[in-house]
Amino acid sequence: MHHIFSLPQCRALSAIVLTLSLDGCAVGPDYQPAAPPTGKAYESSALPLATAQAASRDGAAQFFRVGEDLPDQWWTLYRAPALDRLIRQALEANPDLKAADAALRQGQELAAAERGGLLPSLDASASQQRNRSSGAAQGQPAFSSLYNVTSASLSVSYNVDVFGGTRRAIEASEAQSEYQRWQREASILTLTANIVTAAIDEASLRAQIDATQRIIADQTDQLTAIRRQFAVGGASRADILAQDSLLAQSKATLPSLEKQLHQQRHLLATYLGRSPADEIDAAFDLDALSLPVDLPVTLPARLVQQRPDILAAAANLHYASAEVGVAVANQWPQLTLSADYGTAAATAGQLFTTGAAAWGLGASLAQPIFHGGALGHRRAAAEAAFDQANAQYQSTVLTALRNVADSLRALQSDAETLQQQQAYADAADRSMALTRQRYALGAVSHVALLDAQRSEAQARLALIAAQAARLSDSAALFQALGGGWWNRPDSAAPPPDLIGPLF
Repeated sequence: MHHIFSLPQCRALSAIVLTLSLDGCAVGPDYQPAAPPTGKAYESSALPLATAQAASRDGAAQFFRVGEDLPDQWWTLYRAPALDRLIRQALEANPDLKAADAALRQGQELAAAERGGLLPSLDASASQQRNRSSGAAQGQPAFSSLYNVTSASLSVSYNVDVFGGTRRAIEASEAQSEYQRWQREASILTLTANIVTAAIDEASLRAQIDATQRIIADQTDQLTAIRRQFAVGGASRADILAQDSLLAQSKATLPSLEKQLHQQRHLLATYLGRSPADEIDAAFDLDALSLPVDLPVTLPARLVQQRPDILAAAANLHYASAEVGVAVANQWPQLTLSADYGTAAATAGQLFTTGAAAWGLGASLAQPIFHGGALGHRRAAAEAAFDQANAQYQSTVLTALRNVADSLRALQSDAETLQQQQAYADAADRSMALTRQRYALGAVSHVALLDAQRSEAQARLALIAAQAARLSDSAALFQALGGGWWNRPDSAAPPPDLIGPLF
């Protein structure tokens, strides 16, 4: 039942509603981010200015540019046009990225829908009825009558957000939209990093296959030479069997490498949103990928403001904070204003005649009193969810810092490893050449020759692995630092209130 107010009462009520709408407080905690970390280092030991340098084509030192920013298309630092083209195709066709785009649009639309809660709702209705009544039901002589009722009305309802429950719900919805935004950025970063890593793995596999084929060719030539020596009594049957066994061992590694190469191509096709049966118009080898020499190293204070997974965790924490406010507001009174205006008549032509109009104004105030403890438990659950989101945020920050520290340490180790592997490969080549000469002269046994061959093969493959590791760990550093999305022309920096508290 609605209470009907006089005109002065309506004016007074309107003033009260306006005041409450403008000045009403929002209950629950206000999301307050803490200051970002002030440290400039990712690990306890000082970061060197550059990595070690090896005496090879790809053995250049890499320089750590502390405080410098990443480019938005960081993969162009590899100077591989085929890689750039592949990533552009993937950004347009990858289905996971399309799903992230759709999730972002959904979050934005839901946030826009939630903002409508601050405005009055207006509904229109119309009805046409055909009725028959009996006088006997009212103690009158039995007779019946037929009549029509046509009505049209407008209804206005407004939930006055006195304690900010609606505003907290809007805040939560907008935080969810921001979460989807950073999830999309994380998807882009993961996709581009995966493509770069897959291209490097493909290049490494091609190099390993090429090296293995050359090893097989060398060992086949050596087997032919031993057989000639055996024919003239210069070698034993055991020498032939030992060489043949080594050759078979080398050949046995080739199918596995070729299988991995095909699987890598299938993976790249998937990243491009294609079937593995579709041909990819790009092939990668190590010579086509340049090692990034200058490595920008973002400071920790900027890392927490730029890395997508940290920003997503901060948005999730913001959402949990707003949900606490919603749960608190549900424990306070709810004020609703309503108004109705309409007309009713026997025919549609009489709807707008004098006397057909009807209107009403109303207000309702509902205060929860007893709900079996449900509202209190929901508030406690929301507070527990906030604590969970806060702990997850802290874990995300720690993981991000560790990722960068691990990548920096890996790059230093990779350079030293390449330096040693290059020395090992050079020594193995010299040893193999000398052992082959001495074996031809009969100065060493076939066992020494086999050892030299094994050592040379291992050195070649280990050198390839060391070369690929530097390329892969450079990509890991760029990914750990956030990928440089903020330097895209169409990007916008995150609002400061989305950066979560640190511990």
